Amino acid sequence: MKNKFILVAALAIGFAGCEPEFENEVNAAYTSGEADFTRYVAVGNSLTAGYMDGTVSRVGQTYSYPNLLAQQFALVGGGAFTQPSFTEDVNNLGGIAGVPGFGNRLVIDASQNRPEPIAGTSTVTLTPQAKAYNNMGVPGAKSFHLAAPGYGSQAGLLTGTANPYFVRHATSATATVLADAMTKNPTFFTNWIGANDVLAYATAGGAQANGVTPAVDHNATGNLNPATYGFNDITNSGVFNNVYTNIINTLTINGAKGVVCTIPSVTSIPYFTTVPFAPLSPTALGGATNINALNTQLYGPLDAIFTALGEPNRINPLTATAANPILINDADATDRSAQITGALTPTLGATTAAAFGAVFGKARQATSADLVVLPASSVIGSTNSAAPAGININGVTFPMANRWVLTSTERAKVAAATTAYNNSIVAIAASKNLAVADMNAVMNKLITGLQIETNSIYTANYFSGSGTEGQVLFSLDGVHPNARGYAVIANEIIKTINAKYKSNLPLHNPTYFPGISILPTN
Repeated sequence: MKNKFILVAALAIGFAGCEPEFENEVNAAYTSGEADFTRYVAVGNSLTAGYMDGTVSRVGQTYSYPNLLAQQFALVGGGAFTQPSFTEDVNNLGGIAGVPGFGNRLVIDASQNRPEPIAGTSTVTLTPQAKAYNNMGVPGAKSFHLAAPGYGSQAGLLTGTANPYFVRHATSATATVLADAMTKNPTFFTNWIGANDVLAYATAGGAQANGVTPAVDHNATGNLNPATYGFNDITNSGVFNNVYTNIINTLTINGAKGVVCTIPSVTSIPYFTTVPFAPLSPTALGGATNINALNTQLYGPLDAIFTALGEPNRINPLTATAANPILINDADATDRSAQITGALTPTLGATTAAAFGAVFGKARQATSADLVVLPASSVIGSTNSAAPAGININGVTFPMANRWVLTSTERAKVAAATTAYNNSIVAIAASKNLAVADMNAVMNKLITGLQIETNSIYTANYFSGSGTEGQVLFSLDGVHPNARGYAVIANEIIKTINAKYKSNLPLHNPTYFPGISILPTN
């Protein structure tokens, strides 16, 4: 069966790649208010670094929200603002040469009607710059990484204790992100850290790196030692609170003012909202004849077994009149392997029945409460070479692995952790009289439509075609903003600054910023 269940609509319009036009005229009405922007420093993760389309690239980095903020700060006395050098990215491909998992930036290949890494070889290297910058956003960093010695050690890459982005510019092998930031002696800062403490779990579908074994929620285990956490584990909220307190205490030690940002809910980003839980149309399944065969040979028997065990809606027969949900493997489901094996042995024989039991023991159909991750779009309907013959079509006759779906149970863990982190962020900011940009609230508005000052309305309606492409604020990785999205974020922070510190800073016009990169061919 061909992989034809999820099709990404071709995007027929693009946006010019020109530099945005900023308000840079001298205007006496612009004031810094109670804030001092002389030395502005930004700390955070990929959202702070200007990550988009799956990487940091030379041009993409220029649209980071800290860089956009600094341009407006400069109108009221703000000083020079530096970012890690990407001048070696001569072809604007992004990626990091020779580092697995750090590929080129994504573009839309119009000839293939899909997003894919832009062709070419990355020229970005791990050559140490040994320099602190005003933008200390490090893609992939969690809260506790900011004060972790060795996070920029090249030797630590082999043990998984270092980050290649910080390796490129850490001032020494033992430097910490926070300490390097403080060498800039900030008079004003932004801090948007913490998303990865829960987002890594979510984007992995609640699975560990192998894609199958469940990752751990340390709010349940009570483990307070982040050095023992797996990368996809959820950080204990007590650990987060302590780490975040230390970060803010450090940033404000010399009296700096600043803005902290809350963590967005996963339900507001296209990575979790693009692929439907029920994408299997009757046509894609081969029509009524094939659907009847699937029901007779697989779905019907499984439904009968689960129903007899008190789970009547765990798997239902497929319908030939509407789209059908995918089969998934739910790590939290009751394991029915033994019962399936026993029930099918008389008709299939012991060996085949045992194979069915192993495959479907924790299977169920997805529901609207589950979130299918964006990369699953290329997996649903494909042949699984590791699956038994005859039941080897992902999502149809073979359950999607743990990594492809954030189940309702896993989703609840993410929501609880996000709420706890945001409560800490708001409380800690209040204790220091800092401004809070509620990016969680802003991003959630994208679900129904966020209207900005120009009366433009933006949404998270990702890849819905050329008619709405210009309204989407996200880049092709489904998690990070595009240039227009970073402009909207910068504006939200500016509005927070203006309100808290009695400043009068101008906003950017997001419509001047480019959207998604579309190439005729790649």
